Amino acid sequence: MSGYHHLAGVYAAAITPLKPDYSPDLENLPLLLDFFTRRGCHGALLLGTTGEGPSFAPRERLDIYRTALEVQRTHPDFHLLAGTGTPSLEETIELTRSVFDLGFDGVVVLPPYYYRKVSDDGLFTWFREVIKRGVPADGALFGYHIPQISGVPFSIDLLARLKDAFPDRFTGLKDSSGDPDFARQLGDRFGSDLVVFNGNDRLFTDALQAHASGCITAMANIRSPDLRQVWDAHLKGKTDPFAQGRLSTTRNVMDRYPPAPPLLKALLARWHSFPLWSVRPPLLPLDEGSMVKAVLELSATGSTKTPLSS
Repeated sequence: MSGYHHLAGVYAAAITPLKPDYSPDLENLPLLLDFFTRRGCHGALLLGTTGEGPSFAPRERLDIYRTALEVQRTHPDFHLLAGTGTPSLEETIELTRSVFDLGFDGVVVLPPYYYRKVSDDGLFTWFREVIKRGVPADGALFGYHIPQISGVPFSIDLLARLKDAFPDRFTGLKDSSGDPDFARQLGDRFGSDLVVFNGNDRLFTDALQAHASGCITAMANIRSPDLRQVWDAHLKGKTDPFAQGRLSTTRNVMDRYPPAPPLLKALLARWHSFPLWSVRPPLLPLDEGSMVKAVLELSATGSTKTPLSS
């Protein structure tokens, strides 16, 4: 991947395996990550939105992070990113520092999402403290831009301030806005200086053409082979409209059955023989009728037949 950051590539925004009592299924987490390695992923993000990150206490998060590292015994080049953003400045700093102490490759940090009408100055100050106190000199912090969920967007100017102030440690952004104009603005303003991970499968090809460095998506739990085909074609200076088309149609179906974690867990159980993992309240399992409808719609897109399958 000449010319790209060493963390560039295709990442699964991993679901979090849970037992029926809602506790983390730590025994099966390394098996899920191993599954991703065999499906073309370069890495995984733990405890992001798809991983139900805000639903877990710091102690539980650290247990999950430690367990995830087991995948690197057999796949040392598989990158691990951790979601560490919370509304609490001190908790975010402690989690971030602990993740780097464990040996993770980077963190993906939501802005503090309780106060929704804060200024760029306030957000800059918050991230400045997280980076100064939580991120080592060789660490990589990615902002998490998902304003439709967090209610707190990253402006282009805020990103520029953070990159200027911390050119090495503020590495980039996970852009899950689904806004093609914002993706183009990122490319126009930063080129490849800011490592941008696309978070919307429909926009993957367009984002790559706007200097994105890969993707971190929920759909990578089940569709990473197509994401990898789009990425590999891009590295050759080409596009793969057929793989991109499957991604777009699959995403259209999935968006009709929100939120993503219950559907993804049901599909992983049905298609790949994983346990039918729980979701943590307030999320609820997908009802059987919706599951049948979703499978029928996804089957029509070819989503049950992919290369690199286990």
